[in-house]
Amino acid sequence: MTYLEYKGYSGTIEAQLESGNLFGKLAFIRDLVTYEAETITELQNEFETSVDQYLQDCKELNREPNKPFKGSFNVRTGSDLHRAAVMAMDDMSLNAFVCEAIKEKVNRINEH
Repeated sequence: MTYLEYKGYSGTIEAQLESGNLFGKLAFIRDLVTYEAETITELQNEFETSVDQYLQDCKELNREPNKPFKGSFNVRTGSDLHRAAVMAMDDMSLNAFVCEAIKEKVNRINEH
């Protein structure tokens, strides 16, 4: 999937076939922020305006804006894979081992 990108936020690109309009929402956050337009260029502008407005609204409400990615997540592997990872990680921490495995997989996918 292709996303719009601005100030660390990602936005979806979707089409309303009946009207011919484009629309989207900020992805990977809990708050609902939407935008719409008739062209891709207009959609990018509306997306950026929506991000700026969202950040301004959060500031005025004295609340922290949602961040798309915190940089941490829980992984449930099952006990056998957990044990195998710990046995294979040599002098690394489990966190470093998992990060390296994710990097390797992402790099392989991006090579294609």
